[in-house]
Amino acid sequence: MRCIVLYSGGKDSNLALWYAVHQGWSVELLVSVVPEDPESRMFHYPNVRWTKLQAEALGYPITAFTIKGEEEVQGLERALREVMDRICCDAVVSGVVMSDYQRSRIDRICEGLGVCSIAPLWGKDPSTLLRVELEMGFKFLITACMAHGLDRSWLGRLITTSDLEGILEAHRRFGVNPVFEGGEAETFVVDSPLFRHPIEILDSENVWYGDRGYFTIKDAALGSRRSPDEAGYR
Repeated sequence: MRCIVLYSGGKDSNLALWYAVHQGWSVELLVSVVPEDPESRMFHYPNVRWTKLQAEALGYPITAFTIKGEEEVQGLERALREVMDRICCDAVVSGVVMSDYQRSRIDRICEGLGVCSIAPLWGKDPSTLLRVELEMGFKFLITACMAHGLDRSWLGRLITTSDLEGILEAHRRFGVNPVFEGGEAETFVVDSPLFRHPIEILDSENVWYGDRGYFTIKDAALGSRRSPDEAGYR
């Protein structure tokens, strides 16, 4: 099966990509959507421009679309229609976990385009999913904190299994979704089982506004190339 993967650069879209690859599907293209609105309910905002570097680390082509001054669903439909005018595919893969808002809109767009909508993480237990991502070797930074329970100490942090209990405690005390599906935080993957190169952050900036903050990547580069035995090469 030929598919397009909606790719934000965060942990869940990277896990969805991993799933597609290990199902034996042919990933034709990564599609990244850059929202004009930083409060977007559909798409990641911080550091989306660095998905091009992630795609290079993965070895996949990527196309990015900026949505300006239009309703986000219409913008995504326009982007996918433009892609499908030049690339044949059977499905669109997304990393949606439990957001009915996102899932229903992606499903509707795909139905209109005549392709399948596949959300391999849909309905998975968030705590279990986070644990699986970390144990599989997904390495990611917290690039936005937008909920009580996630103070500035989390911003820009490289998350490891040692941070799992802290995130689960924020879930128990403040209702923070462990995979941040409610927009409580956003993430940026710097390494995964599929990356041929890790990503090195060379320069960054933390900005905190009252009860929320953003970690902005100002410069980054690919690290040393891995051998096929070290990376999950296709």
